[in-house]
Amino acid sequence: MLVLAHISDLHLDGTRRATERAERVRERLWELPGRVDALLVTGDIADHGTEAEYEEAARLLGLRDGEPPFPVLTCPGNHDSRAPYRKALLGQPASEGPVNSVHVFDDAAVLMCDSSIPGQDEGELDEETYAWIGTTLDELDGTVPALLAFHHPPVALHHPLPDAYQLRRPASLAALLERRPEVVGLITGHAHTPAATAFAGRPLVVGAGVTWTLRLPWEGEGAADRDAPPGFAFHVVADDGRLTSHFRTA
Repeated sequence: MLVLAHISDLHLDGTRRATERAERVRERLWELPGRVDALLVTGDIADHGTEAEYEEAARLLGLRDGEPPFPVLTCPGNHDSRAPYRKALLGQPASEGPVNSVHVFDDAAVLMCDSSIPGQDEGELDEETYAWIGTTLDELDGTVPALLAFHHPPVALHHPLPDAYQLRRPASLAALLERRPEVVGLITGHAHTPAATAFAGRPLVVGAGVTWTLRLPWEGEGAADRDAPPGFAFHVVADDGRLTSHFRTA
């Protein structure tokens, strides 16, 4: 089976508060006594998309000063900026194209997909990304269970803030899933609330926010609960492709 840790929405902005919350989650994950195969980071890593914010993220995630205990897989969110992200976080040449990557393990594959639209809060998997997903799944020959991870959920989560900035063209994603039974689940962020639902017959799991937690309408006034502890998740892909998720706080 494949065991994945998952964090989202760090919104690193140079403040001590943002750094401390990210450090709390990192310490919990780095000190785990058991096996984790990878860490997924589903976007809004930086708050303003600056190189300095990504340099801090690289340090916190162990991508510069030492080896993390497991691979760290990332994708951008609407607060991220592709060129600084590539340069300062990934150590790649700066460019503005979608940031997509595939990671193949013994038991499954994870496709980290870019749903950001530069300069906008809404999300979209563009045609280049859909073509990349199709080619990548073709190369896996339909025999490897695959997760798609990206930032923007394609469904309403029953709060006006994230529901105003969903993934555009969800029908295109649904059509892809209809053709691709090897995709066993979707992992997203963006909403700052741990949530589990379904989309096009597949499990859809939304990661908690590290920086703050979304207060749902029936929980009181104000969207941002800044006093709630930072959250994270563990996702398990079983040998039969079944996805199970567990939620934790740090």
